[in-house]
Amino acid sequence: MLHQFLEAGKVVGTHGLHGELRVDPWCDSAAFLTGFKRLYWDKGAKEGLVESSRVHKNQLLLKLKGIDTVEQGDTLRGKVLYIRREDAKLDEGSYFMQDLIGMDVYDADTFIYYGTLTDILQTGANDVYQITSVDKKNYLIPAIPDVIIHVNLEGGKMQIRPLKGIFDDAD
Repeated sequence: MLHQFLEAGKVVGTHGLHGELRVDPWCDSAAFLTGFKRLYWDKGAKEGLVESSRVHKNQLLLKLKGIDTVEQGDTLRGKVLYIRREDAKLDEGSYFMQDLIGMDVYDADTFIYYGTLTDILQTGANDVYQITSVDKKNYLIPAIPDVIIHVNLEGGKMQIRPLKGIFDDAD
């Protein structure tokens, strides 16, 4: 099931005297979050209008309407911020991590069930997906086009063509 609100980052403190918030982004970059006019917290129940946002040292500095003092900003410290799915535009072949985690993973050729995608490791060159099998073994696969063949977000299924030796002891 695709969620309407997606986790985007966490308020970790304030910046300056006028209620500007410091946000640790949970997306590819803080710059991605500068494109949003509204952010949400309490799982989407509360909405904040963005007056301004900018990147500073890999964090997002965020000014929300109505948050004008350090004390008001401190009330949001520790809150997880969300974006609305409809407000986000992703490039073709890009996905939200929250949509991928929990997907069932199958072989694209034999339809063998490998397990569930349980974690995504960001390594720099490409992401690495952790697949946990039914017997609780963890396998790591590179998230590259040669391996990830098809992603069905609505169906919660991913088809892969694993590199030789990942799921078996083949030479």
